[in-house]
Amino acid sequence: FLQNDPNWQLITKGGNPGNRPLFTIIKEAMPLDIIVVGAGIGGLCAAVALRQAGHRVKIFEKSSFATEIGAAIALAPNGSRVLSSLGFSYERARACLLPEWLFADGITLEKSELLDFSSSEEKYGFPFRSIHRIDFHNELLRLAREGKDNPVTLNLASPIERVDAEECSLTLANGTKYSADLIIGADGVRSVTRLAVIGPEADKPSRTNVSTFRFLTPTKKLEADPALHDLVKWKSKGITILDDKSDKEHVRHITWYPCRDGEVQNVTGNHPSRADSQTQTDMKGSLLDEFKNLHPHVLRFLNLAEDVLCWNLQYYDPFSRWTYKRIVLIGDSAHPMLPFGGQGSNQAMEDAGALGRLLTGVDSREEIPPRLRLYEEVRRRRGSTVQLLSSTVVGREKDVESRLWEFAEPGATSEHSHAPLTPETPLKPR
Repeated sequence: FLQNDPNWQLITKGGNPGNRPLFTIIKEAMPLDIIVVGAGIGGLCAAVALRQAGHRVKIFEKSSFATEIGAAIALAPNGSRVLSSLGFSYERARACLLPEWLFADGITLEKSELLDFSSSEEKYGFPFRSIHRIDFHNELLRLAREGKDNPVTLNLASPIERVDAEECSLTLANGTKYSADLIIGADGVRSVTRLAVIGPEADKPSRTNVSTFRFLTPTKKLEADPALHDLVKWKSKGITILDDKSDKEHVRHITWYPCRDGEVQNVTGNHPSRADSQTQTDMKGSLLDEFKNLHPHVLRFLNLAEDVLCWNLQYYDPFSRWTYKRIVLIGDSAHPMLPFGGQGSNQAMEDAGALGRLLTGVDSREEIPPRLRLYEEVRRRRGSTVQLLSSTVVGREKDVESRLWEFAEPGATSEHSHAPLTPETPLKPR
């Protein structure tokens, strides 16, 4: 594999630029040893991208993947651009097209706005889709492990105790220690890796006073109820958002869309956090109570729910850095997002795609820190902007406009002036 390397050609002819030892040249041509902490969407995407860049990748995941968990995600064109470059099969992942977003009054079912994304493939290169997380993971695992060229090593039930940035090593909860040329923190909101990059201040979220219900229900179950036939016909072919207009002060809405080739309906319900949210056991009862003002057909649909989950949403300010030495953060470890923009997973895919591109051709650990600094330069500004926008619902972006100037591209101007942005001239996104 070195036969086309000019340094190797010089050596075999008796030459040696810089009088470098043979083992040094061979070592520089070898792939990097990379550890990814976390086997979520971001971690698996990064592992696939770096495997395809020729590197050796190990993943350490705290869960055992023993049971099928998770729900669906909305896949935007920017995420699809990365996945398609990795050879991702949307057919294998049973993806559903989402050609439109419907906003409606959840009480009267009066339609207020319809966003047509049927031409998004023509405009942006890819359509909007939904994919169940399990199907998503399975397809990424196939890309990570299929074939003989540097298949990714997946270590399950391997929780991380700590990460040492000085040594570029990690220690598992059982005391086993591993070192690598590069460690990628893809271990989510409660990231252990982030502590090694930023320090204790990295784990100081603030409550949002908003919680989210989530459940899945088979489409056949919905279609089997004659009383819901009109609701099925009324619903958008893509995403339907049902707002509780009776509450003017709080976020309270249902988001509903299909997944798994249309065989499953994915539903989330954002609502004000309840005082008993951490102790309640009847999640379905709480769901029905929170949305009791909605149209009777919607309530009948919600009554089909089984295995309802609920959790409080927490907000993180953008972090001051994403990299330190040979440690780098991606996904929720780098930019924990609220669900209102539907970009959390898509931004994790962008992170992974950027890392894969920037580390292609890198074959010595000395090259890693400058490449990571470039990664932070091209990703932190965009990721932090999306993170801020994710903290507010659609239509209320002005609530965060005063903070967006911090992450504006150099030379960006305000809406009413061509002067460069300053703290006194906050960015006003068009």
